[in-house]
Amino acid sequence: MSERRCCTDWHTTPARGGPISSDTRINDRIRVPEVRLVGPSGEQVGIVRIEDALRLAQEADLDLVEVAPQARPPVCRLMDYGKFKYESAQKARESRRNQQLTVIKEQKLRPKIDKHDYETKRGHVIRFLEHGNKVKVTIMFRGREQSRPELGFRLLQRLADDVADLGFVEAAPKQDGRNMIMVLAPHKSQKTRPIKSSAGTDTN
Repeated sequence: MSERRCCTDWHTTPARGGPISSDTRINDRIRVPEVRLVGPSGEQVGIVRIEDALRLAQEADLDLVEVAPQARPPVCRLMDYGKFKYESAQKARESRRNQQLTVIKEQKLRPKIDKHDYETKRGHVIRFLEHGNKVKVTIMFRGREQSRPELGFRLLQRLADDVADLGFVEAAPKQDGRNMIMVLAPHKSQKTRPIKSSAGTDTN
């Protein structure tokens, strides 16, 4: 087995079969008399001497990786550690990329909004949901309007009903000081539309 595999320090992410961290021991760094060995396909080999486990790893041109050091004896798995690290990094990047696609837009309304303005605001919400974005809808109360929270609740319920085919209420209406807030999220099965560069503003 090459010196590179035996002595290189690795920084890793969790793998199937047990936690793998930056201080994971591999190959000759595993200093216990015996281990519970798991094969490269997840098959249980059983408890073997560390010398035999290292020999099997060398014969298969794989690494012996300690995946459960707290077990007695420790659990080790045969795997291509370099390939595992690469695939884990790819998955982590893809996960971050998917997370970045989730954007929360905001739409502000007044409780006594007129019909034309409501239709305009509803159009913005529809566009946001079609693009796969969540929408934070805020009802702004002023003066005596604060004593009529039911006006904001009914307006939010109306909006949720109007866009029910595109999204659902992820966070129910909640009073927050002078505002009432509700969060709408697009249905997961919904196909998103491409965002055009001429898209309108995401606020009031």
